[in-house]
Amino acid sequence: MADSTFLDRRSPPHIATLILLAGLSALTMNIFLPSLPGMAAWFDVPYSLMQLSVALYLALSAVLQVLIGPISDRYGRRKVILGALILFLIATVGTLLAPNATVFLVFRMAQAVIAAGMVLSRAVVRDMVPDAQAASMIGYVTMGMSIVPMIGPVLGGLLEEMIGWQANFALLFGLGLFTLWLTWADLGETATIRPVTFGAQMRQYPQLLRSQRFWGYTLCAAFASGSFFAYLGGAPYVGTEVFRLSASEVGALFALTAIGYAAGNFVAGRYSVRIGMNRMVLIGAIITAAGLVTLALVTLVGVHSAIVFFGFTTFVGFGNGVTLPNANAGLLSIKPELAGTASGLGGAIMIGGGAGLAALAGGLLGPGASEMPLVLLMLASAIGSVLSILWVMRRAKALGLPM
Repeated sequence: MADSTFLDRRSPPHIATLILLAGLSALTMNIFLPSLPGMAAWFDVPYSLMQLSVALYLALSAVLQVLIGPISDRYGRRKVILGALILFLIATVGTLLAPNATVFLVFRMAQAVIAAGMVLSRAVVRDMVPDAQAASMIGYVTMGMSIVPMIGPVLGGLLEEMIGWQANFALLFGLGLFTLWLTWADLGETATIRPVTFGAQMRQYPQLLRSQRFWGYTLCAAFASGSFFAYLGGAPYVGTEVFRLSASEVGALFALTAIGYAAGNFVAGRYSVRIGMNRMVLIGAIITAAGLVTLALVTLVGVHSAIVFFGFTTFVGFGNGVTLPNANAGLLSIKPELAGTASGLGGAIMIGGGAGLAALAGGLLGPGASEMPLVLLMLASAIGSVLSILWVMRRAKALGLPM
């Protein structure tokens, strides 16, 4: 009897459940970043090899998101999320028991299945509310979500110094168990299940791929988040090797970007309905690019400081906090009946691009490198985001759609 309530579309999940699902996905990505140099020493491998734990995780996450979306459109959000959480717990145990770096990287890649939480929390919102309201609600969800990764690197750095890197993954296991319980108890089915095969679902991808607006929103989100993913790939090295900071200090400075992201999410949630999705995306993209232009100029004139470098990434966080909820709502609005598919495909392109930029950032920061290559890479990605949303707005104007 109780289980029937889970399938009642009139009983959507509480927003706290969606925040936790998305937050666990984000936390898995960044809690261990301050530990990367220490993990390289533990496994006796180069830093560049351990840095692959970011790039490979993002790459597999991109592949999985191509599948997660249509599977959830066909079989429902609830089943996919619960299955992903169980697999995530198994993979996390594997990271804790890994005897060497190769085994660790295999299980670290398997942890990418938790991407279902981030992808489908957005799809659940789109199932529940219309376009403009979806942008606002996604903004509030990601604002709450950003609190978790805000403290993640800080906590991860402290755990690294007090206990060791394994404590980070033990914490993820405990949070995964709690999230599994909460999801089972609270997340009802919000999707309208359609009796089509998985193959038929996959064949619907061309409907999205032929849409210029879908590509515009997706590329905008990919370039905007690309600045952040490049930062994830390179900032631990910059902090420890360029500025000679400890793991806990790097973790604390990582919080600045997350604070900016939370503030941007609040602005998105508060003003998206009033100002409009496309204008909000443009505002956020310009803020990110302007912050990075300023950081590049300051660095060029010879100001090299950890506070300056990490401080200016607050603009990256704020800009992304404004841009991403609206860009995601935009790509989900192209064909609402394919919300899960659109979320998965858009997320795959976004995360796949992020994986490439994270790997490139690690490659650019060899021995003796300064922070400048990373700053320029982040700036190039931010400019791509501005150009992409301008393309979307041009198409919207040509089609007579709201700006």
